[in-house]
Amino acid sequence: MSTPAGSAGDSDLLAGMFAHAPVIFAALSGPDHLLEGANEAFFEAVGVGRGSDLLGHPVAQAVPELVHQGLLALLDAVYRDGDPFVARGAPVLLGPAGKARQRYFDFSFEPRRDQAGQVHGVAFLAVDVTRPRAARRLAAEQQVLLEQIARDAPLSDVLDGMCRAIEKLSPKVLSSVLLLDATGTRLVHGAAPSLPDFYNEAIDGSEIGPREGSCGTAAYRREMVVVSDIAVDPLWTDYRDLARRAGLAACWSSPIKSGTGELLGTFAMYHRTPWALSEDDLDLSIVFTRTAALAIERHRTEQARRRAHESEQALSSDLAFLLDSSTAVSEEAHYPQNMQQMARIAVAALGPVCVIDVLEDGRIRRVAVGVAPELPRRAAELLAAETPAHSKASLVGRVLASGASEVSRTAPSGPWQDLGLRITGQACFPLTARGRTFGALTLVATEKQPLDARAIALAEELARIAAAGAETTRQYDQRARLAHDLQAGLLLAALPEVPGAQLAAFYRPAGEGLDIGGDFYDVFPLPGDWWGLIIGDVCGRGAYAATTTALVRNTARAVAPLLPTPGAVAQAVNDALLSREDNGESFVTMIYAELRRTREGIAVSMVRAGHPPPVLRRANGVVVSPTPAGQILGVSSDPELLLDSFTLGSGDSLILVTDGILEARNPAGDFFAEDRLADAIQSTTGINDAHRILDAVTSAVDAFTGSVTDDDQAVLALVAE
Repeated sequence: MSTPAGSAGDSDLLAGMFAHAPVIFAALSGPDHLLEGANEAFFEAVGVGRGSDLLGHPVAQAVPELVHQGLLALLDAVYRDGDPFVARGAPVLLGPAGKARQRYFDFSFEPRRDQAGQVHGVAFLAVDVTRPRAARRLAAEQQVLLEQIARDAPLSDVLDGMCRAIEKLSPKVLSSVLLLDATGTRLVHGAAPSLPDFYNEAIDGSEIGPREGSCGTAAYRREMVVVSDIAVDPLWTDYRDLARRAGLAACWSSPIKSGTGELLGTFAMYHRTPWALSEDDLDLSIVFTRTAALAIERHRTEQARRRAHESEQALSSDLAFLLDSSTAVSEEAHYPQNMQQMARIAVAALGPVCVIDVLEDGRIRRVAVGVAPELPRRAAELLAAETPAHSKASLVGRVLASGASEVSRTAPSGPWQDLGLRITGQACFPLTARGRTFGALTLVATEKQPLDARAIALAEELARIAAAGAETTRQYDQRARLAHDLQAGLLLAALPEVPGAQLAAFYRPAGEGLDIGGDFYDVFPLPGDWWGLIIGDVCGRGAYAATTTALVRNTARAVAPLLPTPGAVAQAVNDALLSREDNGESFVTMIYAELRRTREGIAVSMVRAGHPPPVLRRANGVVVSPTPAGQILGVSSDPELLLDSFTLGSGDSLILVTDGILEARNPAGDFFAEDRLADAIQSTTGINDAHRILDAVTSAVDAFTGSVTDDDQAVLALVAE
């Protein structure tokens, strides 16, 4: 159980606990708030050369800028009244005049009490949320732009909105976008809402070269160009007077490039005074350069699509064929089965034989073979057994190396000669995704089915569809693996060994596991031989649910050693949820308990915040559900949380579940519910193995549902030894 620090030794202990943690910690003593101890993060935060020599000095002397910002008065109030103070996202200026920097912190002031309960100091805990706060604002602005791009908003509107978003995020910045013209040698105006009209007109059509200001040089070098002082930089020799008239003193520009590395334009950020590139400005430049690239590529793609549509009106049958091909391949969600589907489609329209080869681990592997129905069955077997050479002697090898289609008027050798066909030529088409050629689609021409210009154009489109299909299914697999890995990061790699108890846990995500689930559990040590245990369920799924899960777990772990009761820990989690600035729903159901081994067994103190009730099975088989319900977290600032305390004797077990267990449905739509859970647990009477009890619960659920899971499921079982 956590208790307040009460001595210098306790201060040393706490400082040691937080020595290398990212959480900022300082222990202050006395009415003058002498800096008694602090961790490395504290000294890094106050910065400007201030180090451990500040120890023993009043905080007002050590960090004087805190005085006029009201923090010293808050410390006085906590010391005087003994009431903790918590703030979220508070802006703080750190550093002396001329070097001050504004940061944002989540922090709390906690009274430190001696053994008599008298306040003798204040403990300071804080987390620097400056970059996460900026990242959230940046992500929100980028999301708006991405939605515009997805809606095919005019390119000029997207680029103009992007520049205004940047200037809102960084008020001292002026931004512009220049686009590469049709000749590829000049930059033309794209957007610059805050630059003077005469300046925009002057640089519209400016050349690309090694000394053409920041933008022309960045386009020439294909890399970021930083000019901190236009007045003295030689790159601006021909543009210096123009910049002076426009009131511009610094500029850095980044080339906007497509996914294949093609130059699309430049993105520039200006300052009205000489200015060094900061980390925040670099983040803005990276994010919005990529956003501009997406917008320009989408615009170009849309233009190309329209031109293609207009030029291919007469080929409606071919377009229908490609549409049917794309649909057929997209319906097959697995690789390489979708490639086999593509090979069969190609044979039906373009020729008697189609093979698809891919490059994997430096070797060529044949993943699909399609042959016309009239060919012998062994034809497919012969072609499947062939492995093309990865060299210039092989048509496939050359296409993989060049990434370009190749047509040959000679017949392929090897098993192709045994197919009973009069082959007059062959053509090979690259499978390319994200600028990387990873495979090739090969067709043969015969006297009856020549590979004319129409067939070659269709085959190239078919190869693109095949590449997209392969890429999509690979991304599907990668997404599933990523979700699994992220979920694993939110759960314990292994349960700790709790003295006097056995622990076992179970987690299963819903569906195919493509999204991060909202169920979680955690077990961690606390001071005084106590252990914290938590199980819960956050609202929703995916990345937001993952951030909420991390917030709940990290908050509980951070505050539990410092707070006196489980209810206080749950209240701290509730405060953290309500203090989020992203305006999302952060509802959480949770059970938090603190455990300690005693002579009688395992002493348990527990609060339940809207979570399904735990099940206590006594050694004699009696099953009960302890703990009052309590209110869900993240809704009210003062949820009702009732403490329940009990003891697990030898052979007693405590099982905690999430609602995915209780709300699991059978084919008829019935819930598994609390009664069936109690029956499954009661059936384990006489069993003192936590894993066997866990298996009994999960087996009962699977038998009831037919192993169909439409919600995340988590179970935590504890048995007193």
